[in-house]
Amino acid sequence: MTGPLLLDATATVWSVPEEQRTDLPLVIVMHGRGSDENDLAALFAELPGGFAYASVRAPIAEGPGWSWFEDGDGNASGDPTPENADRAADAVLEWLDGLGWAPHLVGTLGFSQGGAMATHVLRRDPGRVRFAVNLAGFIARGAQPTDDALAVARPPVFWGRGAEDALFTPALVERSTPWLEAHTDLDAQVYPGLAHSISRDELDDVVAFLRARRAG
Repeated sequence: MTGPLLLDATATVWSVPEEQRTDLPLVIVMHGRGSDENDLAALFAELPGGFAYASVRAPIAEGPGWSWFEDGDGNASGDPTPENADRAADAVLEWLDGLGWAPHLVGTLGFSQGGAMATHVLRRDPGRVRFAVNLAGFIARGAQPTDDALAVARPPVFWGRGAEDALFTPALVERSTPWLEAHTDLDAQVYPGLAHSISRDELDDVVAFLRARRAG
């Protein structure tokens, strides 16, 4: 696939009615590979109030669900090229442009591929996206024009992963950890015994992180 990706705005699941959204800070929520917008929307009741959460659907069909990235041959990818990571993040920013209003604060939250997206969307537009929650995700390959500015601004990022998560090869850890430490105000947590999932302890830490963003 070439050219820009587009999100289906009608597939978004919101945590609050339309009339409340413009007054609240926005958290863009992104599901993992092969899932859909309903997956992480199940967490809305667990997350702190005072935000509008918008769970969006990834643009690439994969099996019964949807994914964010593809490889250079048009197949779904768990570790995208820089170009394909950029295309996916730009699709989210295009969705944000299409809301019809400018939220006064925007953050991202995602799991697995969606976790990688959470930090990559921030990298693509740190002027609008001010914090990220990356759950069981990684840092996409390649440099961004904003990286030097991010190293100065150091936006808040929560990065949580399971100690038993087989996704995290040494190469992914060695790529992601130094970048996050050098470019963000990082809250990194590794949860003993957790595989590729979200635990109660991790969710409690996410809630605390989001509450701090709302208070700030």
